[in-house]
Order: sequence, then C-alpha cells, then structure tokens
Amino acid sequence: MSTTIRLITFDLDDTLWDVRPALEAAEDAQWSYLNTRYPSIALAATSREEISTLRRALLEERPELIHRISLFRQAFIARLLRHHGIPDDEAISAASEAFAAFISRRHDVALYANAHSVLATLGGQFQLGTLTNGNADVRQTQIGSYFDYAWRAEEFGISKPDPALFRKAFEQAGVSADQVIHVGDCHNNDVSGAILAGAKAIWFNPEGSVSEIASGVVQTLSDLPDAIERLAG
Repeated sequence: MSTTIRLITFDLDDTLWDVRPALEAAEDAQWSYLNTRYPSIALAATSREEISTLRRALLEERPELIHRISLFRQAFIARLLRHHGIPDDEAISAASEAFAAFISRRHDVALYANAHSVLATLGGQFQLGTLTNGNADVRQTQIGSYFDYAWRAEEFGISKPDPALFRKAFEQAGVSADQVIHVGDCHNNDVSGAILAGAKAIWFNPEGSVSEIASGVVQTLSDLPDAIERLAG
C-alpha cells in the first residue's frame, strides 16, 4: 500500500534560483563596507595563503562553525581584521556590521523560470518546506509566502547530507520520512541525504544526468509537478 505524500521540501541555492548574482552582490556589499570603514588597510591585498591559514586555524579552534556558516563568516571577518591590527572589540563589532551588509543583499535572488507557478500549484496539494545548508532565509524572498516551513542547517548545527537534519525537520512538520519528497540540485547533499533519511528524492539537474538512486530527475522546475504526481500516486 502506498504512503500518502504530505510534504515537499526544497533546497534553495541553485534549485529554486541561481545563487551567483545574490552571492556576488552580497560579497560586494560586505567588502564595500569594510573598505569604506578601513580605507588605510589593504584588506583586498591579503594573500590567498594568509586567508587559507586564517580559515583553517579558525575551524580547528571552532569546528562547530563548519555547520554555522553565518557565524563562521562573522568570526572569519573579525579574525582577518585582527590579523591587520584592529583591536578585538572593534573587530567583532565591524564584523557584525559587515555581515549585516552581506545578508542585506543575500536575498536578492534570481528565480528560475516558472518558480512562482510551480510553487503555487504544489502548495495547493501539499505542505511545502525549504531545507538549506546556506544562510538564505526563503521568508525574506519573493517566494517566501508559498512555504509552511523554512529550515536552515545552521539552526540545527548539522548539515546535509546528514540524515539527522532531514529527520529533525520532518519531526517538526509532524510527518514521517516516507511522507516526504525532497527536491534539490546536489546529488550528495540532497538526493543521498534525503534517501538515507527515508524520504523520496527528486534530483533537479538541468543537464539531464542519470541517477541510480533518485526517485526522479527533472531538468526544469516546470517538469516538477508531473514528477511529483507520479511519485505521489
């Protein structure tokens, strides 16, 4: 006997939108703030080797930050500023403000074609949720109103493909894993993670690659309602 599908979850970056324009705008806003505040410090001239060393040292000291990317970004900026001689308290304050500049542009996303119509169609039949390793909050985008739930890995301290993240989200939604279809572009994080958690998974892959484990593969969002209908029976 088939199980009734109740919840469709989505990855965000490169699944519902092209993440590059938003990330580029957010990075520009962050560095514009820092360069304006500290014009005498050649932050942009920091070598890749120095940046790599600072990042590695930070994660060695605070490995939990690998799953909390917003805190990691702020902590790294503060460390970079201290590396250039900025006092600790000021570095922490400036890093917080630089992150605020970053996140203010993080949600200027370029939606993929038919995102609105597909979500409206699916939202009339299922509960919808988002599950992302990134720090975008779908509720701050133009498609936020379609979703009943919005989960970010950094809020749990674990990341996809860890099946525990999926299960915690499903538990909060009051559904079992076999009542969920997850949609995402990353085969490892989204497809493998969801299946390990006991859910079905649709791989969003514009190149049309083949998956041996995905419950379905779609090349465009407009293909999604039919793929979900087939799985939902």
